[in-house]
Amino acid sequence: MKSLTDIQAEIERLAAIIGASGYHGLPTYGQTKDYSRPHVEVDARGYHFVVVEHGQEHERLTTGDLDDLLFHVFQSITFRLAMDYELAHQIETQDCRRLAFQKQIELLSQLSKRWADREAEEHQHILQGQPFDDYSSIRASLIRELRGAGQSPQTAWETACRRYPLPVRT
Repeated sequence: MKSLTDIQAEIERLAAIIGASGYHGLPTYGQTKDYSRPHVEVDARGYHFVVVEHGQEHERLTTGDLDDLLFHVFQSITFRLAMDYELAHQIETQDCRRLAFQKQIELLSQLSKRWADREAEEHQHILQGQPFDDYSSIRASLIRELRGAGQSPQTAWETACRRYPLPVRT
């Protein structure tokens, strides 16, 4: 089993590959700093990826496989980086996840093809229940406009959905 020092060195090495050295989303080691920033622990049970929010443990993944731990660490880091990228390159007529998912896979591919494939499968699973909705921001703007013109919330919603249909779930 690797020590926290060894794990930290490996995370920092991998972070440098994707341009995330010093990134605020990198985990801490041994204990939480809270604010939803993940941390890594090591004990006799294995490696732990832990997220604490407002003093309460929100997530804990325990594994004996270092590669699995590193995947979860970089799944989190690349998601945050991808969302930052999407925010800087938004396309109003496109579901923000299109660009973010693409960027996350691109970043993970730089680290491990296996990790990128694993995350791409997770994206497909998400999209089965919540398909891309390229009209969401346009629909929301139209609803605000219609509400400002005096339409009821229900009428504004129905009008916007007729003009910009909701996606169909598969």
